Amino acid sequence: MIKLHHLNKSRSKRIIWLLEELGIEYQLIPYQRDSTTRRAPASLKAVNPLAKSPVIQDGELVISESGAIVDYLVSRYGAETLAPAVQTPEHARYIQWLHFAEGTAAYPLITRYLLGVDDNQNCFLGGFAREQMLEVLTFVNHELANKDYLIEGQFTGADVLNSFVLEKVSEARGLSHFPNIESYLQRILSRPVALKAQLLEREFDQEES
Repeated sequence: MIKLHHLNKSRSKRIIWLLEELGIEYQLIPYQRDSTTRRAPASLKAVNPLAKSPVIQDGELVISESGAIVDYLVSRYGAETLAPAVQTPEHARYIQWLHFAEGTAAYPLITRYLLGVDDNQNCFLGGFAREQMLEVLTFVNHELANKDYLIEGQFTGADVLNSFVLEKVSEARGLSHFPNIESYLQRILSRPVALKAQLLEREFDQEES
């Protein structure tokens, strides 16, 4: 059975969602952040020395990093349903979107969040991150023109993985200037399994209780 080590207020909701999409048996092991420091508890270090989440265990195998987890789970348990066929141009694009989510897209979001904690958005890095975020949203909005999903004609693990950044931007300032993203996000987040994952996350988040 897959074990998912899930930290509240983290990016691991996407892995709950993916596991539900795959329809495989799993156990969710919850961890709560310190309410003051926002750090993960020391107990998570027993699984991942960096105390980062998500982390999965599949038998003796332990995997961290969201993109790697999605790639592994889809390749092993959902290759015929949640990814294009290997050795096709669509599969290459799928892999590109996996890396995009945790690289190009996540960087400006996380940078702006950390600067916002110290109310320091007006520094050079803050301006750079704003420009980068605008470029990311413009690019994704263009890519979604006349497409329901990132890979035309197929919902994939890449849609699950990329949802985090887009959802956070939507919550913070809306997506009215990016109508293709706005409709896309509504489409994928209204999937029954996505709604179930959101409920499960709240159930295991003590701060939401």
